[in-house]
Amino acid sequence: MSRDVVIGLLGLGVIGSGVWKALNEKADFLSNQMGRSVRIKRIAEKNPERQRLLGIDASLVASDASAILDDPEINVVIELIGGEEPARTFIHRALSNGKYVVTANKEVVSKHGVELLELARSRGVGLNFEASVGGGIPLIGSFKQDLAANRILSLRAIINGTTNYILTRMAQDGTEFDVALKQAQELGYAEANPTNDVEGIDAVYKLAILSTLAFRVRVRPEDIYREGITRLHPRDFQYARELGYAIKLLAIGKRVGDGVEVRVHPAFVPTGQLLAQVNDVFNAVHVEGDLVGSVIFYGRGAGPSPTSSAIIADVIDAAQSMDSKQVAWPQFKLSTSLAVRPMEDVHTRYYLRIQVVDRPGVLAQIATVFGNNDISMASVIQKEVHDVAPDAEIVIMTHTAREGHVQKALAELRDLPCVKEIHNFTRVEG
Repeated sequence: MSRDVVIGLLGLGVIGSGVWKALNEKADFLSNQMGRSVRIKRIAEKNPERQRLLGIDASLVASDASAILDDPEINVVIELIGGEEPARTFIHRALSNGKYVVTANKEVVSKHGVELLELARSRGVGLNFEASVGGGIPLIGSFKQDLAANRILSLRAIINGTTNYILTRMAQDGTEFDVALKQAQELGYAEANPTNDVEGIDAVYKLAILSTLAFRVRVRPEDIYREGITRLHPRDFQYARELGYAIKLLAIGKRVGDGVEVRVHPAFVPTGQLLAQVNDVFNAVHVEGDLVGSVIFYGRGAGPSPTSSAIIADVIDAAQSMDSKQVAWPQFKLSTSLAVRPMEDVHTRYYLRIQVVDRPGVLAQIATVFGNNDISMASVIQKEVHDVAPDAEIVIMTHTAREGHVQKALAELRDLPCVKEIHNFTRVEG
């Protein structure tokens, strides 16, 4: 029989508790399938109440991670404490001590994954992170194996369930952003401090990981352009429906010429596309490869059960690597010829909602600004917005234009006396 899989679990939060339960429930199944004993020897958790609620024997729990990181019998460490530090230090220490590491930590992997993978390689162990993006959706393994023969051309992803739930409520119920956010918090989909979700930071971490794998180029979180969803208004969803679109927070990566563009922001998506139909807390990733063509991954992107599925699969992978004495991940080299393109060079279409003084010649002034910046208008909708004040609302959809030109035009529009406010500016994808 192969040597036992002896696990040290760092963290008993929502995900850690789910992993504990799943490993206990499936211990016999996993042992039979793998031909070895699978057991959790030690858990590091500072909050004793979590251990008591789960009915875990106190002798299994330590308040200091050293009880796991320095135990020579433990050969697999599951890191589920979250955040950058001390998680990065714990992962580094576990790998340095010759332990396999399984993590769901998107922040650490996005910022330090390349260095940690090199450390794992040098120590002859593995760093597995399937659960860091998409919960139980098999994304990392697919890029590792199933899509390895492809030159990935693009990926477009809905990879934050909290924001997708909020946008679904705003689209379907006409709910204001603040109300939809409160509903998400009451249902446990959003944290008390939702900044990482609603400002797109969580999606940036995940896109950095996916883009590094997909395009074989180092993409750091700071390389990615980011906008959140806080400035969207129910009126934008009304116009989107009229024009045949849904609004989604998209994480986008594209191979363009000798570079890649990576960005996270709200986008108008044609309602006929599958991504437009992904609602509530579900995630989806649309990948275009030169051989496979178009592929979509879809499922619940978070939660204890889906994430536990990915984590346990990574534990199985680690066990198989122990047998073969070979760690198959990663086998590719990162390119030094591809560069991350600046946001100003992005070319796409745009939606603008502008409040203006309702008088003759206003549209002509706006059109002049657009023309001077090489922007062509595809359609214009004008509606009165006040019964008393002589204001109107103009909605403009452009043809494909350069981001830098559009930003310059926006600055010039704000200086026009006839323009009262640019309420929204959203990119159009697909």
